[in-house]
Amino acid sequence: MSASSKLPPFDPADPLGIDDLLEPEDLAIRDTVRGWATDRVLPYVADWYEKGELPGIRDLARELGSLGALGMSLTGYGCAGATAVQYGLACLELEAADSGIRSLVSVQGSLAMYAIHRFGSEEQKQEWLPRMAAGEVIGCFGLTEPDHGSDPAGMRTHAERDGDDWVLSGRKMWITNGSVAGVAVVWAQTEDGIRGFVVPTDSPGFAAPEIKHKWSLRASVTSELVMDDVRLPATAVLPEVTGLRGPLSCLSHARYGIVWGAMGAARSSFESALDYAKTREQFGRPIGGFQLTQAKLADMAVELHKGILLAHHLGRRMDAGRLRPEQVSFGKLNNVREAIEICRTARTILGANGISLEYPVMRHATNLESVLTYEGTVEMHQLVLGKALTGLDAFR
Repeated sequence: MSASSKLPPFDPADPLGIDDLLEPEDLAIRDTVRGWATDRVLPYVADWYEKGELPGIRDLARELGSLGALGMSLTGYGCAGATAVQYGLACLELEAADSGIRSLVSVQGSLAMYAIHRFGSEEQKQEWLPRMAAGEVIGCFGLTEPDHGSDPAGMRTHAERDGDDWVLSGRKMWITNGSVAGVAVVWAQTEDGIRGFVVPTDSPGFAAPEIKHKWSLRASVTSELVMDDVRLPATAVLPEVTGLRGPLSCLSHARYGIVWGAMGAARSSFESALDYAKTREQFGRPIGGFQLTQAKLADMAVELHKGILLAHHLGRRMDAGRLRPEQVSFGKLNNVREAIEICRTARTILGANGISLEYPVMRHATNLESVLTYEGTVEMHQLVLGKALTGLDAFR
């Protein structure tokens, strides 16, 4: 018997055998999230996207909470305490349905909840985290401003002391979950430096008008935050951090989820192209039988599974406490860029059908244009890596 006869069969869905690196619990979590997304998102998301809305977002949040997907990698306070790899697998499956759903989970858990969990007081944690983990309260994260995105140090939002209180004023832009959130983590300039504030959204002077006319992330709630002399008690400030280290560490945690999530959008597009190529006939045979189409499929599969392997490697490093921000930049830069290219190539295989919402490809491609920009543009991650490689700071 030859050695090759003992090998497992080649699996087009897992050509590198990456599933062999996963534990049974990892696979169970992945399958649970995939099943939920298949039942609760995929039948409806094209219609949501076309209408530019995410109806029933509060119901979806509670369902995600019951799955343990909100604040998934955090411990205590009702959070699941999952591993980084398990959280990543959930992000991949959610974004395979739609980037907007993964963004809902990412902002809730990796930004708003993570900020409170890591930098908040015990009182803040007890007040907000259990309800946020259950999906009973939706959170948002206010850092980006109309005039300050890649350079958050220049933010104009400010908070001033007034006796024992703080008075918060300013504007934030492109805030996922903003108009449906019950709590906002808002970063502002103070006399002590940049501080984070836990802001109940029913506070007088707080408003979150929804942003319309988007052509990306249409099945997602995106808002502006407007704060006009919002009075907050002294207990609203996050006590354990001052300066940009706070929001940037939150962003690094969220970017890690994007490394996985982008591969979900890529996988969905690749699978659509592969299925289409095996059934669409031209010149008397399936187009998957032509060399040029097979070359496209092979290149897409290589980049897709390299990206998943990279995400898995970064997840293991995070679980070991060894993941550096530069490595997260490496993953976000590579995986989102390659995911967009996979979507674009998939569109060419589907031809004119590739622009139809009957297929997920164009929806994923347009969503990824936002993912490419948010939580660090391509240029910012290139400069992070450039500085790490050369020791020279090219940001300023």
